[in-house]
Amino acid sequence: MSLDHRLSDEHEQLRRTVEEFAHDVVAPKIGEFYERHEFPYDIVRQMGEMGLFGLPFPEEYGGMGGDYLALCLALEELARVDSSVAITLEAGVSLGAMPVFRFGTEEQKREWLPKLCAGERLGAFGLTEPECGSDAGGTRTTAVRDEKTGEWVINGTKCFITNSGTDVTGLVTVTAVTGRKENGAPLISSIIVPSGTPGFTVAAPYSKVGWNASDTRELSFADVRVPAANLLGEEGRGYAQFLRILDEGRIAISALATGLAQGCVDESVAYARTRTAFGRPIGANQAIQFKLADMEMRAHTARVAWRDAASRLLAGEPFKKEAAAAKLYSSEIAVTNAREATQIHGGYGFMNEYPVARMWRDSKILEIGEGTSEVQRMLIARELGVG
Repeated sequence: MSLDHRLSDEHEQLRRTVEEFAHDVVAPKIGEFYERHEFPYDIVRQMGEMGLFGLPFPEEYGGMGGDYLALCLALEELARVDSSVAITLEAGVSLGAMPVFRFGTEEQKREWLPKLCAGERLGAFGLTEPECGSDAGGTRTTAVRDEKTGEWVINGTKCFITNSGTDVTGLVTVTAVTGRKENGAPLISSIIVPSGTPGFTVAAPYSKVGWNASDTRELSFADVRVPAANLLGEEGRGYAQFLRILDEGRIAISALATGLAQGCVDESVAYARTRTAFGRPIGANQAIQFKLADMEMRAHTARVAWRDAASRLLAGEPFKKEAAAAKLYSSEIAVTNAREATQIHGGYGFMNEYPVARMWRDSKILEIGEGTSEVQRMLIARELGVG
């Protein structure tokens, strides 16, 4: 495999376009949305018009005909400015639309993907439950077939679900136990539940530490009925499906984390050049210079890691270990860079008017969401043959 991760002209043009959008459109407005804990509908609408939600999908389904690398480039550039907007795109594509594309029937694809690719509707992935966060195999939500109507009847609760309660949310793909194997192990299936289905209740938004301009909710299902045709893929294959989705998603989260880490560098360099203390810019002090050098080194290394994992995915090669390593490293250095950026800014780094304060609040979840750091280490060890 080539280790040359330089971008093609097409990918570089996309990266620059999103970079410009992030700085010209997102940066001036997002702080106000963030402090109000308000979803930025207008920004998301513009992202849809740009085709960002359709980046990795074929044109026949309303997509842009790009690839997963294109999506990750967009995520990194958005997260350099704001992670709430970036996670809205990440969850909408890799968790919302990608399961439909990977495992859906042709009818399901044609019904849902054009709206999801256009950003007219957002999709969500209902996996996590209150009693089994990292143990997704312990799913307690159930779906039982009504023998008379053939419908699925769903009961259970999901938590921490991104994009699940916005005005433009169209569907949530829910994992549920639909039967038992001979050994008693659960058969977990994925089922599409359209927003507004009777019995499907979306709770009020969580009060979160970070990602305050993104939508995160608890969901409950009380005898929710959906047609048999809403089954996504084969019955009993939901567990394997979400493992594949999460493997890909770790690359996307790594790109997002890399963007946050790079954003911390960007803001800190600009601040170090203009902030004076003791008669000179603080950037003239070697202690600050070394902090900035280490921050840049971390962001650069994280970028190489996620691009390597992405290139393996695109080449059809095994990428599970590389995706886990990229997610683990980039999320942890995002937290480190956010802490160092806040330190460089001093008291101003503790003020919400400065982007680094937002980045500090947003960074910690990256070590938790879509697989904790501990889970990533388990996965890497397993791939090494010792787990």
